[in-house]
Amino acid sequence: MRVVKIREGGVVRKVRLLDDEGCPVEVVCQFLEHLVDRGSSPDTLCAYGYDLQHLFTFLHREQLDWRQFGPADTLRFLGYPRKLPSKRAAQRLGLTVVVGGPSMPGTLLSPATINRVLAGTSSFFDWAIATEAYTRGESPFQVCDDKALARVSDRHQPFMGKASRQRPVRRVASVRQPMRLPRPMSEADVEAFLASLSRLRDLAMFLLMLDGGLRPGEVLSLQLEDISYGRRRVTIRKRDDHPRGVQGKSRAERVVDLHEPRTLEAVSRYVMHERPLEVASPFVFLVGGNGKRRMEPLSYDAVVRLFARRLDKLKLRRPEATPHALRHTHATAMWEGGMRELALQKRLGHASPESTKVYTRVSDDAVLADYIQALKAAR
Repeated sequence: MRVVKIREGGVVRKVRLLDDEGCPVEVVCQFLEHLVDRGSSPDTLCAYGYDLQHLFTFLHREQLDWRQFGPADTLRFLGYPRKLPSKRAAQRLGLTVVVGGPSMPGTLLSPATINRVLAGTSSFFDWAIATEAYTRGESPFQVCDDKALARVSDRHQPFMGKASRQRPVRRVASVRQPMRLPRPMSEADVEAFLASLSRLRDLAMFLLMLDGGLRPGEVLSLQLEDISYGRRRVTIRKRDDHPRGVQGKSRAERVVDLHEPRTLEAVSRYVMHERPLEVASPFVFLVGGNGKRRMEPLSYDAVVRLFARRLDKLKLRRPEATPHALRHTHATAMWEGGMRELALQKRLGHASPESTKVYTRVSDDAVLADYIQALKAAR
């Protein structure tokens, strides 16, 4: 089994799953076409392609037709990806399982990756049921009431509160994964990183992430009309027309105020003095320089490589140090500075309060105050 990416203009437009003989796995290709019709991003298409590659490799090994895949098979499938080696360098801290032998090098897939595989496979069967291609009844990925989550007092409640019929549930087939804290960059590392940037473009991009909490994809998707210098804000819009396939994660548009003087000043200086003046592209951040691609919009991969190279030169490179870490740094600073949770959620563009709550665990003033009081009492 192998995943094939079909590119147009350097951007992944379609994804296909081929069997060992090079023939398309038709039902998977139909599902991936459905995702294209829904407007899924190239990254989402690739993720589902690899998730279903695991499923159909398992089915081939077990000599099982996907239409006969049942609840008991999901539990057996749960153990399959847990024995698979990861083909990429681990981007996580802590202990990892090293797989011995020449046939299984590297580290095992992380619990988060395994749960993503299970979630992707579950979505595939939901689609198959809706199209009446899977006729065994309910999805083989059964769910049950999550009693532990229901006991969490500060869990986000739906509109009807406790009167709602919505109950917290979880999939029976899932892997426990740790709830990790965001890893903001230290003030010293941030200052060293910013001081090392020699191009106005790079300084403007990373300040938007650091001072505005923008995602890297949101920064690269900005167009000139999205920047309001007088009102000191940028508008984050949902766009799918970036030539390099860059897309923002959220589909909800929002406004982000930028009252740090250095941020929009850096953007203005880049646009006025470094950005090619003759370019017709509306996107703010371009490749630039003197090469043939100087007037093309910058890609996400280019930003990641730029960030990594700069940290390597400063000897600050760590697994968690990515461009997205600048967003974590901003969110952590805003929370510790007293920004309310709902306001922080809107500023970051989180669809769920659960995504914002992770920053409240970084520095809980109430816990710290109680700890200091108890420490004084103990003395």
